[in-house]
Amino acid sequence: MSITIFGIKNCDTVKKARKWLEAEGIEHTFHDFRKDGLTEGMVSAFVDALGWEAVLNRRGTTWRKLPESETDGVDEAKAKTLLLAHDALIKRPVWKKGDDYRLGFAAKDMETITDWVKS
Repeated sequence: MSITIFGIKNCDTVKKARKWLEAEGIEHTFHDFRKDGLTEGMVSAFVDALGWEAVLNRRGTTWRKLPESETDGVDEAKAKTLLLAHDALIKRPVWKKGDDYRLGFAAKDMETITDWVKS
């Protein structure tokens, strides 16, 4: 089953994930939000599978630079709008295998990601 990772080419975490996949000899497709686009359907799929709270990156510079009027009272609908308007707000990478999604590439997640990718 093919694996797709979604993210931004210059993101360090995405770079590490792609490098790891290549080193492991795991075939995959990379979807760059900036080059290949980001659709409402993709954002909805990420949020539906992973939860908007998990997908929305509130730690990054993009979030901090948003006006308070945009960040106050965020719910799922508002989060989807923000994610679509600002692709850097999506935690990365988003992994997709079949209809299943995973998020991130932190050291603490490596065992789970490895088992999932190779299953």
